Amino acid sequence: MVKRRPLRNWIFYWINSLETIFLMEQRFLFYFVLALSLIGCSPKASDIYITTNKETYQEGELFFGTINEGLNAVTQLRNEGNKKALTLHIMEGEHRINAAIRISPELGPLKLIGDGVGKSVIKGSKLLNPQWEKFNDHIWMAQLEKEEGFDQLFVNGNKQILARYPNYDEKGGHWQGHAEDAISPERIKTWGNPAGVIVHAMHSGEWGGFHYVSTGVDENGELKLSGGHQNNRPSPMHAKYRMVENVFEELDAPGEWFLDGELKLYYRPAEGTDMSNATVEGVQQKHLLEIVGSEENPVRDIEVSNIRFEHAQHTFMEKYEPLLRSDWTIYRGAAIFVEGTQNVKIRNCELTNLGGNAILASNYNRDLIIAENHIHDCGASGISFVGSPEAVRSPSFQYEEFVPLAELDTVAGPKSNKYPSNSIAENNLINRIGRVEKQTAGVQIAMAMDITVSHNSIYDVPRAGINIGDGTWGGHIIEYNDVFNTVLESGDHGAFNSWGRDRFWHPNRATMNEIVAANPEMPKWDAIHTTVIRNNRFRCDHGWDIDLDDGSSNYHIYNNLCLNGGIKLREGFYRTVENNIMINNGFHPHVWFKNSGDVFKHNIVFTEHKDIRLQDWGKEVDYNLFPDEATLKQTQIKGVDTNSIFGNVLFVDPKLGDYTVKGESPAFKIGFKNIDMDSFGVTNIELKSMAKTPNIPTMFFGDSGEKDAVVQWLGSQIKSITTMAERSASGLNNTAGVLVLAIGPQTVIGKSPLQVGDVIISAEGDKINTVADLMKTYQNNNWKGKLNLTIFRNQKEKQVLLNTKK
Repeated sequence: MVKRRPLRNWIFYWINSLETIFLMEQRFLFYFVLALSLIGCSPKASDIYITTNKETYQEGELFFGTINEGLNAVTQLRNEGNKKALTLHIMEGEHRINAAIRISPELGPLKLIGDGVGKSVIKGSKLLNPQWEKFNDHIWMAQLEKEEGFDQLFVNGNKQILARYPNYDEKGGHWQGHAEDAISPERIKTWGNPAGVIVHAMHSGEWGGFHYVSTGVDENGELKLSGGHQNNRPSPMHAKYRMVENVFEELDAPGEWFLDGELKLYYRPAEGTDMSNATVEGVQQKHLLEIVGSEENPVRDIEVSNIRFEHAQHTFMEKYEPLLRSDWTIYRGAAIFVEGTQNVKIRNCELTNLGGNAILASNYNRDLIIAENHIHDCGASGISFVGSPEAVRSPSFQYEEFVPLAELDTVAGPKSNKYPSNSIAENNLINRIGRVEKQTAGVQIAMAMDITVSHNSIYDVPRAGINIGDGTWGGHIIEYNDVFNTVLESGDHGAFNSWGRDRFWHPNRATMNEIVAANPEMPKWDAIHTTVIRNNRFRCDHGWDIDLDDGSSNYHIYNNLCLNGGIKLREGFYRTVENNIMINNGFHPHVWFKNSGDVFKHNIVFTEHKDIRLQDWGKEVDYNLFPDEATLKQTQIKGVDTNSIFGNVLFVDPKLGDYTVKGESPAFKIGFKNIDMDSFGVTNIELKSMAKTPNIPTMFFGDSGEKDAVVQWLGSQIKSITTMAERSASGLNNTAGVLVLAIGPQTVIGKSPLQVGDVIISAEGDKINTVADLMKTYQNNNWKGKLNLTIFRNQKEKQVLLNTKK
């Protein structure tokens, strides 16, 4: 029962009574009377109510049956001079829309407030009423009406699976199941109508993915495909990571469905489903909410809160645009799309079961706050801040492009204001995004300035948790985030990733060396402000915890806890990395310039520096703590870390994730300062109760390492050979190597050639005496996605190639 509201205006009650009577046959009368009645209405009117049940209207209250009708009333109030803040109360219930809700500049200041995310729901789906009949022993069929086409099906609130090969397996890796023969001519022959088949495939380098739709079959029996425009690094399909869907003949598992060109719906329900009483929904809308103005006429002072947004279409075949020279292209749209705004807040909402991006801030936006939302189970990215190339001076769009020096705009900074700035994404729980598209991120920033990303928990993502696509224009603050279970379906990446292929950057390294030598300030033409990465906890098991790739410049990275992948800096200028902890890993400087200005100091590392093709070692690499003398000396041979030391770091409780160092730790001798261990991730009480935290690693190196520990590794249990009994049982001639104790099914090791009882004695040519040795080599090579091993089995050495990704 709706609560009684204060008496406002009997005219409004009369209007809505008329609207109830004439809704279907005389809708025009409602709007006519509405316009008349609002003439002279009280300028104090501020609350409008949207209900899904008109029978609960109360005398004297302003109620509407749809959100758009409520917005029409807001428009009328504005036209009649009401300038005060108005509130659109989205009352409890499912509010289905047949077009995106659109908020334009003349409507503000305005609040859209629900009764709670579990109560007020905005859906872009239509409630269907299929008349089911049996098609065969397992499949039901229903003929839908003309307006009932859709691209996703929900039954009893659960998303169903578009008929696909291979079948859905939550633990199946890429797309929850992939197969090398997904589009083989032999399989295509089994399909009655290959037109309309959807193909998903990874980039050959696992740098994101591609999506295609088949238009038929060629003379070689292969699919004719359109699409493949969703990645900015052209490539053939990956030979293994492929999946097809929308194939009638692949409708062979519970939960699968298929909709043919005549709108006949075929569905194989899970056992026990009562189809006569099942709630069936088809997703029809691309966008759910659009807040759109311009820099000249922005939408101001809007708040959206306490609402669940659900059911938006896939958008992977829409028009995509490249984001400068990053690996990304992007569909400039989302379930909530924000452009041309000032002082907009999106808070305490849930965004789920969405086919594409959840929230996208496009072009000009200022003082946008996206806070305390739960974003999960989405096809693409969580939160994106994406400016316009029109604001970029001399932009280049693909990796190989470069504007000739003679034509290059040499003015620093943006060309216009058409980009997001002074905006915040904080206290959001973001997980299970990128369920379809793989070049995605929990938070994506491109062509933007001064974006703060704070106290977010981001995990279970196919690529980066947080990604910055270019150096334009820096000033971002990335702090207090908890980012883990990342790069699950891609490669050569990090929990945090950035690119900086800005004006100074050239695809030919020799040319780039000449350019920056002649123009030493050029790297700051685009990265005009320092980006700060501080006080975060990162874990990436398939790459680096922090990955500053190709040319990323002007960063200050400090007070971060890196649990697995270490820190990589490739190319770029003016990066200071200090006071970080890198558990079981260390520093990866790749392809540095001369006079880069880079600094690496006061850090706790567990391995020697893993440098690749450095011209020199930057401004300063020194005063770091290493786990033992041998590791320190291996590093000092490189001509750095003269004043660095080694020793047991003495963490307070590393098994429980407390890496505070004790007062007697040698870390203080090199200038290290303790990091707050209690401020990572969301602080909102409700979201924190739902949020996961990363697995705490076993430490392998130095005096802190657990020499005889049984370690979990890629779905196996392993330990160092330490006893004569273990050596004798394995037939080894010395007490060394790593013994495989157990292997879990459907895991990386479970799908590999390794067997229980194998002893790993070499990896990538490195001798393996202990688990620490294996982890050191693995950490240095896992971004490649494979590891060459030598094992000892049945008294013989054997070569094994281990694919470290599912």
